[in-house]
Amino acid sequence: MRYPQARILVFCKPPIPGQAKTRLIPALGAQGAADLHAELVRATLARAVRSELAPVELWVSAEPEHAFFQQMHAEFACAVLTQHGDDLGARMAQALETALADAEFAVLIGTDCPALDADYLAQACAALADRADRTDGADAVLGPAEDGGYVLIGLRRFDRRSGPRSDRGFDYSALFADIPWGTSAVLEQTRQRLAGLGWSVRELPALWDVDRPEDLPRLQSRL
Repeated sequence: MRYPQARILVFCKPPIPGQAKTRLIPALGAQGAADLHAELVRATLARAVRSELAPVELWVSAEPEHAFFQQMHAEFACAVLTQHGDDLGARMAQALETALADAEFAVLIGTDCPALDADYLAQACAALADRADRTDGADAVLGPAEDGGYVLIGLRRFDRRSGPRSDRGFDYSALFADIPWGTSAVLEQTRQRLAGLGWSVRELPALWDVDRPEDLPRLQSRL
């Protein structure tokens, strides 16, 4: 592996009909949407593992003992770990903080982006690895999505804050807290948070992902 001290974290849900890729159900039905989700997960893991960049971990939102996840573990020899947190931001923060406790850097991706290939992952890893011995390396890497979110985030460091936030007192990450997940504002707010932290950031080219029925023809043409 090129970066054995790094980690690639793949976030996903179990492929349960009615719970996976719900915005595609009007076009594919509940079972069809779940089947597509499973295909996307498998394809994402295959690209990540075969890139031979870094150890790959599958971080799941529920049911780590689900037969599909155990199959992925057997097929790709990846660890299956459970996400924890009240929302997507808290779960991403927990996974990245856990990985960075042992790794030099970590790259987190979802499973909705067929265009996120080994070369794209390599660009993200190289930018973060450069930080160790070059002044132009990055503390963070973002892979923008065309819809205003992002398909990849990578970190060399982690921001953990303590104290009151929104009239509540607890530890949190300023980078991931109170982001309107699932909206077109995610990328820009994340850029602002990174700027506020004073971290050096590298942005990769924007990619498209598969979220809505109108994305399906593009997916079919790629396949």
